Amino acid sequence: MSVLQLVTELELNPKGVAVERNLEIVPKSLHGDTLLQEGDSLEIVEFVGGG
Repeated sequence: MSVLQLVTELELNPKGVAVERNLEIVPKSLHGDTLLQEGDSLEIVEFVGGG
């Protein structure tokens, strides 16, 4: 599964998230090409507007 597939499966907006894999930011341009491996450590941050 790619980062993009995971974000989509979680029903998040791919344009509104930042993904860190194994302590490294995955650039949005690589979300579709970055495959997740067993044991990967992920952090997904969703941007929220407010005021």
